[in-house]
Amino acid sequence: MMLMPYLEILRVFLRLGLTSFGGPVAHIGYFHDEFVVRRRWLSDAQFGSSLAICQALPGPASSQLGFLIGLHRGGWGGALLAWIGFTLPSAFVLGLMALYGLQLQADWQALIVHGLKLVAVVVVAQAVWNMFGSLCRETVTRLLAIAGFAVALTLSGWVGQIGAMLIGALVGFAAYKQPAGRVPTVAALDHVPSRRLGIWLLLAMLGLLIFTPWFAIQQPALQMFDAFYRAGALVFGGGHVVLPLLETATVMPGLVSQDNFLTGYGLAQAMPGPLFTFAAWLGALDPGLPGSTGASLALIAIFLPGLLLVTGVLPWWQQLSHTSKAISILAGINAAVVGVLAAAWVSPIVSSSVSEPTDVIVAGIGAGLLLWRKCPVWLVVLTLPVLVLLFDWIGL
Repeated sequence: MMLMPYLEILRVFLRLGLTSFGGPVAHIGYFHDEFVVRRRWLSDAQFGSSLAICQALPGPASSQLGFLIGLHRGGWGGALLAWIGFTLPSAFVLGLMALYGLQLQADWQALIVHGLKLVAVVVVAQAVWNMFGSLCRETVTRLLAIAGFAVALTLSGWVGQIGAMLIGALVGFAAYKQPAGRVPTVAALDHVPSRRLGIWLLLAMLGLLIFTPWFAIQQPALQMFDAFYRAGALVFGGGHVVLPLLETATVMPGLVSQDNFLTGYGLAQAMPGPLFTFAAWLGALDPGLPGSTGASLALIAIFLPGLLLVTGVLPWWQQLSHTSKAISILAGINAAVVGVLAAAWVSPIVSSSVSEPTDVIVAGIGAGLLLWRKCPVWLVVLTLPVLVLLFDWIGL
C-alpha cells in the first residue's frame, strides 16, 4: 500500500482522538458518522458486524472497533496507526499531567467538563437514532431493540449488556428471516487474518494472561503491567467498568494514592478518546517504572489483550458471517445492541449530565446544530462548553 492511505488513516483517527468526547457509546456514534456516512470506508453491515464482535468480547469496545476499521482500510499497519491516532492524544495529556502534578480544581474547568458531558448527550442520541434506522427495519428487529433497551436498563453493567445480546442472538436464530427480495449482505472485512494466525494471536493473549503474573513475581517492576493486562483481558462493559479493578490493583497495594487515583479519574472523563488511557496516568505514577516508561507499558498492557482477542477471533467470525443463519443471528445481536446503546444514553449519560433546565436548553441547542443545521461534531464540542460557561456567568 502507498504511503498516502496510511497518512490518511493516521490523520482521521488522530482527529477523532482529539475530538471524540463522551466515552465508548459516543465513540461508536462518531465512528459511524465518520466511516459509514461520510467516508464510506465500511457499509452499515460491515460496521454492524464489527461492532457486534467488539461488544461481545472483553476489552475496550470502541478501541477494538477502531482497530478493526484500520485493519480493514490498511492492513496491520493501518490498524496500528488507527490505534495510535485514537489513543495518543488523551494518553499523552494524562501522562504529562501525572508527571507534572497538574490537577483539575478550578470552577471553570468543571463547567467545561459538564459541557462536554452534554455534547455526549447529543452525539449518542444521534448515533442511536441513525443506527435504529439502519439496523432495525423490520418488526422483529425493532422489538429486539426495545427488549435490549429494557434488559440493559434493568440489569446494570455487563450482565444486562451481554444478556440483551444473548436474547438478540437467540431470537435472531429462532425467528428472524431476511425480508423477501433482500439479498443477505456479507459483512466481510478486508485484511482478515488467516485461521492459523488467529490461533497464534489467541495463544499469545492467553499465554500472557497465564504467565505474566509469574514474571511480575520475579520482577516487581512488572507488577502494574500484570495488573493492567488482567484488567484489560477480563473486563466487560467498557472503560468505566475497569476502574474498580484498577483501583484494587493500584491503590490497595500502595502503588498510587487514593487522591491521585481520583484526580486522574476526573481528568480522564474530561479527555477525548478511550477512557482506558487512564492507564497512562497511573503508569506514570508507578514507583517501579515511573514516568514515560511506566505510562507506555501500562497503556500497552491494558489495550493489548482486547486487541489480540478481537483479531484472533475475527477469522471465525468472518466465516460465520457468510451463512444466512449467522446473518440472522447477527441481525438480532445488532438490534439488541441498539437497545443497549439507548439504555446507556439514558443511564449514565443523560442521568449524570442533565440536572438543570439550562442543561436541557444547551443540549437542545446542540441537537439543533447537529441534526437540523448539520454542523460538524467538532463545532458542537466547542459550542456547548462555551454555552455552559456563559449561562453560569449570567447566573442561570
